[in-house]
Amino acid sequence: MDDLFAPIGSEWQRVSPRLATVRRILVLITAAIAAVIGVALTMLWSDLAWIGIVVIVAAVGGAGFGWFWADRNQRSWGYAENADDLLVTSGVMFKRLVAIPYGRMQFVDVQAGPLHRAFGIATVTLHTASTETAADIPGLSAPEATRLRNRLTELGEAHGAGL
Repeated sequence: MDDLFAPIGSEWQRVSPRLATVRRILVLITAAIAAVIGVALTMLWSDLAWIGIVVIVAAVGGAGFGWFWADRNQRSWGYAENADDLLVTSGVMFKRLVAIPYGRMQFVDVQAGPLHRAFGIATVTLHTASTETAADIPGLSAPEATRLRNRLTELGEAHGAGL
């Protein structure tokens, strides 16, 4: 069944493992904030201490789940450049494959927040006229994001010239 998602004539290019690290940091920050709120609820309102305990347990459980999810999610992302289109795949349980013809791309967007920039990664977003075929490729190293943006822009202009 995985042959359904295999690129023809090329190999999947995988995203940087630093994507998992960034996502783990974001999960831990969120869990820490939730745990602090839980501790505050427990200490401030003794009648509602059970709510604080539930929040703390949920924060710890969410942090544990997020820690393992980040690695699996990072490994599920890939892209392949074919002659006429770009293939993007993602998903662990529910796999997704998007094929975007170069001639249909309207613009290529590169984004990187402060934490992403600190780890040297960025997200490349491909936009088409249809919102259904727009695709993100998160976790690309900064040089690879720049290279891919430039290449996709060139290919989009070359393939779209006949439209």
